Amino acid sequence: MKLLENKTSIVTGAARGIGAAIALKLAEHGSNIAFSYVSDSSAEKAAALEAQLTALGVKAKAYKSNAGDFAQSETFVNNVLADFGSVDVCVNNAGISKDNLLLRMTQEQWDDVMDINLKSVFNMTKQIIRPMMKAKAGSIINMSSIIGIRGNAGQSSYAASKAGIIGFTKSVAHELGSRNIRCNAIAPGFIETDMTHYLKDGDAAGEFLKKIPLGRFGKAEEIANTTLFLASDMSSYITGQVLSACGGLNI
Repeated sequence: MKLLENKTSIVTGAARGIGAAIALKLAEHGSNIAFSYVSDSSAEKAAALEAQLTALGVKAKAYKSNAGDFAQSETFVNNVLADFGSVDVCVNNAGISKDNLLLRMTQEQWDDVMDINLKSVFNMTKQIIRPMMKAKAGSIINMSSIIGIRGNAGQSSYAASKAGIIGFTKSVAHELGSRNIRCNAIAPGFIETDMTHYLKDGDAAGEFLKKIPLGRFGKAEEIANTTLFLASDMSSYITGQVLSACGGLNI
């Protein structure tokens, strides 16, 4: 059974990693996919993903757009509405990390992380709520992190941005619930992606694994499965929640 037949989903930052896994999982369940990528270096991967999605029998299109820029987000959503006609699901996945001890962190590093991780969620949600309100339906899924819940040395900017997403998610759920629009967050733990590959090397890997009750790093597909649940009617009575997919790291 396909859970998202004839739906349209937006996924930001989907050229690789968790975003690409989410786009593929939603497409497998019948959703048309509009996804964004931000850099020219990602254009080839975005084109390849678009071809993969189309091969699954859904409509798919890649858009070069920086979710951290309000004007670009507005243009992106307007183009998606023109191309697809509606938006049923919005997955705010775009994110970066620029880890550094606070003592050494620059203002530019802080601002970059806040713009891409937190401001992007405001930008995209601001744009998609009108068509969702008109349809009186929708699911907004914001990618937070277990670091936004528990913090981590050297990641104050990342933790602050991801914690901000949680507060934003809960507030939006209060505002839009009466319009049948749900807003939830996912807090992944340590997931095997390009962003976390360095954590698996050397002695550090063992120390991280000791903290995870399931004894392993997560996979991008596992976050995609969590996203599918929140995107579909299987979670029709869930809003304003943070679903931790972390192998028990937050116990």
